[in-house]
Amino acid sequence: MFFRTYYLVFILSCCWSLALAQNNYLQAIAKPGDGMLSFLRRYQLETYSCNIDKFCALNKVTRKTELIKGKTYFLPIQVAKFNAKNIRASLNISDFNTALAIQKYNELMLAKQVKLKSYKVDRELWVPHHILNCAANKSTASVPKITLISENEVADPNYQQESNPGKRKFPIFGPDFAYTPLLSSKLNGQVFFIDAGHGGNDPGAIGRYNGHDLCEDEYAYDVSLRLCRKLISHGAITYMITRDPNDGIRGGTILKCDKDEQVWGGSRVSTSHRMRLFQRSNIINTLYEQNRKAGLSKQVSISIHIDSRGRNQQVDLFIYHQKGSEEGKTMANRLFKSIRNKYEIYRKNGQYEGTVTTRDLHMLRETKPTALFLELGNIRHPRDQQRIVLESNREALAKWLFEGLTGL
Repeated sequence: MFFRTYYLVFILSCCWSLALAQNNYLQAIAKPGDGMLSFLRRYQLETYSCNIDKFCALNKVTRKTELIKGKTYFLPIQVAKFNAKNIRASLNISDFNTALAIQKYNELMLAKQVKLKSYKVDRELWVPHHILNCAANKSTASVPKITLISENEVADPNYQQESNPGKRKFPIFGPDFAYTPLLSSKLNGQVFFIDAGHGGNDPGAIGRYNGHDLCEDEYAYDVSLRLCRKLISHGAITYMITRDPNDGIRGGTILKCDKDEQVWGGSRVSTSHRMRLFQRSNIINTLYEQNRKAGLSKQVSISIHIDSRGRNQQVDLFIYHQKGSEEGKTMANRLFKSIRNKYEIYRKNGQYEGTVTTRDLHMLRETKPTALFLELGNIRHPRDQQRIVLESNREALAKWLFEGLTGL
């Protein structure tokens, strides 16, 4: 027994990281609407995949697990005693930079009022898992690294630079719209992620029009492409997260339903609803971090959908923003006012009954950029259908969204 105990003490003393029992890990309660990433984001942990893996191991869950409101979870943060002298001696580490990183983390948590007292007062150090175990591994998604082409051009894998420098060609828009001239540089340095809803095996809501199916994903994608092209034409870096290599910007009223959509990077859209959402939010978050490191601070995510309600229920364009995001709320209200002004001009009675609210949606909750979620109308209502089946109306929608989002 003595030998076994001595052996255990020896092993523990040789570990560079803190050898603390599970009950020395910080615990926290999941709030309403918390997903795993948003829960970890509160503690600045979500950008390190090893933190997510550690969270899963501590709580015996998987990355697919939905958190339960009100349940207590272990966080990948060890709680250690501060000796009132210095961090290195308290944690038995020799590296100054590591100790400094731990100090800055505790100061950040105090500044954000996540930690209520300074470690110098309560004598408790919070030691996040990644600082001691995986500081070099900073990735939450397995997507290809993207190299930005320039401030004025979309970082698009299908981008082609023509021999004539005055022309820019983007095959994602289809042969009739691939050529996208640079009209201005007013949006230089701004980044937009355009997420057209659904795709793959999930067509989204389906309406009927003159004997044909109207698939939400096809019409949301067409409006999204048109918006993307307008952003690019004024210098913005714009990513189409959902992509269909065969369907560029299309004319006509009936857009054929298909299931061959992909996501950025070339993977097929996941067949699992939950995985499909994380597939997109992970890609956006990874690209966001790459752009942030490149010095691009203004980044916006736009998710575009078409609602499904009773056939007799006509609705206007609804705008949702991230809860607690003042920037998102400001952008949503600016877009709302712009569209309302358009309705005053182009609708006979001039009334606009759309709204701006928060909503607990994955693409708002789990994405890092300022995010908006748009519902363009009711795909089952005959008048709302006119908003999407007429090509001129899809183009007008894209134009109104562009103007409302950018102020141009």
